[in-house]
Amino acid sequence: MTNLCLSRCLALLTFLAFAHTSQATPSEATVQEAEKPNVLILMFDDMRFDSFSYRGGPVHTPNIDALAAESTRFDYAMSTTGLCSPSRAAFFTGRWGHKTGLDDNVELYHSRQTALSPSEGGLLKRASDSGYFVGYVGKWHLGAQGPRLRGADFVTGKSETDAVKYKPRVPRDREQGILRYQAGLLDENDEKHQYYQTLPGTFDDTKAAEKMRNGQQMLREAARDGRPLFGVVSFNQPHPAYRVPEPYASMFDPDTLTLPKNHLAPRVNKPMAQDGIWWPWHDVSHMTEKDWRQSRAHYYGAIAMVDRIVGELISTAKEVGIYEQLHIVLLGDQGSMIGEHGLFDKGPYAYDELMRIPLLIRKPGATPRAITRHVSMIDVAPTLAEWMQLDNDGDVDGESLNPLIEQGNRARSDADDHALYAYEWYNGAWFGVRAIRNHQYKFVWYPSDEIDELYDLKADPFELNNLANNPEYRHTAIQMQNLMERELVRIHDPAVEKLRFQKKRYLQQPK
Repeated sequence: MTNLCLSRCLALLTFLAFAHTSQATPSEATVQEAEKPNVLILMFDDMRFDSFSYRGGPVHTPNIDALAAESTRFDYAMSTTGLCSPSRAAFFTGRWGHKTGLDDNVELYHSRQTALSPSEGGLLKRASDSGYFVGYVGKWHLGAQGPRLRGADFVTGKSETDAVKYKPRVPRDREQGILRYQAGLLDENDEKHQYYQTLPGTFDDTKAAEKMRNGQQMLREAARDGRPLFGVVSFNQPHPAYRVPEPYASMFDPDTLTLPKNHLAPRVNKPMAQDGIWWPWHDVSHMTEKDWRQSRAHYYGAIAMVDRIVGELISTAKEVGIYEQLHIVLLGDQGSMIGEHGLFDKGPYAYDELMRIPLLIRKPGATPRAITRHVSMIDVAPTLAEWMQLDNDGDVDGESLNPLIEQGNRARSDADDHALYAYEWYNGAWFGVRAIRNHQYKFVWYPSDEIDELYDLKADPFELNNLANNPEYRHTAIQMQNLMERELVRIHDPAVEKLRFQKKRYLQQPK
């Protein structure tokens, strides 16, 4: 064999060996890409923690129950803020509003802000920069073009609206509706559409169904794309007014509903802010017993509709072949009031009906379990960042939930079993409320009032009896205030200086 022939044979063998190796062993980059999980966020607006059948609630929710059976259930999950924009900003960034600058609703009435700063890219931009197919469907409420500006590949919904010139939404239509009700008038079908409404048509005609179909399209496109998915499907349901078509509107008999102990309970020894009309429908002076029951029945119907949505999105994920290893987070951005303490919707307070949220996290391979430690929605961002191998984008106030997912309740000590909550602004009105909750007590600080709140949650789960100024609970109030102070220091909340100053009101109480 000549040297030329030998050389060619060796070259051919080298090529074949390289080709075989390339096919059998993917590159390091390919391996890392394959390890990145598909992640789907299912976010619902003003969805309470207590309605689902897996929690013993009144609504039969087989699809959500099935997801809960495969997930880690965080039964004491808390919102950061009982208001849409700031809670969503905290969720996507993992930072409190005093750091992101977003601590109020945007583009509403007296709102001071129009958008979350573009410098706060949050999970969407970090996922996009990390090679994810990023999809965003539905409600954003953090400024125009927000998902697209952060690198989303698939976007539908109001987030695509161009904000050429800032124009706040002034609720004149809401105000006119309330004036009609006060005059004794009703809307079509003898309903109060500012609170509850039977929609014409069927489920398929609703905006919620349209978002669901867009979410299904996103899942199909992601499956074809080949990159790992970071997808968000964000619904306005079940946000008030509670508007659903049949059969959901008649699914629950208003006359037979069980009402909670704090339903229409007089607000005695409560901060004055709870009496304010911060949005027209907060004026509930015209509401009858029938109206309150109908509102609750329509809310429950909306939860049944949410369950259908969850089932159909999961069916699509299975259909396109991504469900088996799909990581899912289902949550509400905050709760809502349906007559508890005589309140409707949300406002500057920290009652459990508003503060607590549903949170399910499905991590394939993890043992399903129920977590009874307090956690916050702000903990989800660092949890996802670990899963998705995202680059750091600054300080994070939340704490990863992965130890609780893997180890259960023992992963968090009793000393750390509490959650912080804030209510800084409401559409331009300042309150500065902070709350701290553990299993025994909840302390709510109102810097703009002379009255704070302290509840013994074991003796008074409906938060009827405010103990903040009760001398017998002086020591407890100081302990909870000290716990709040430590949390405010940890997250560098400037409100801590005012808290320290106002602590005197308890230190000066008689022992």
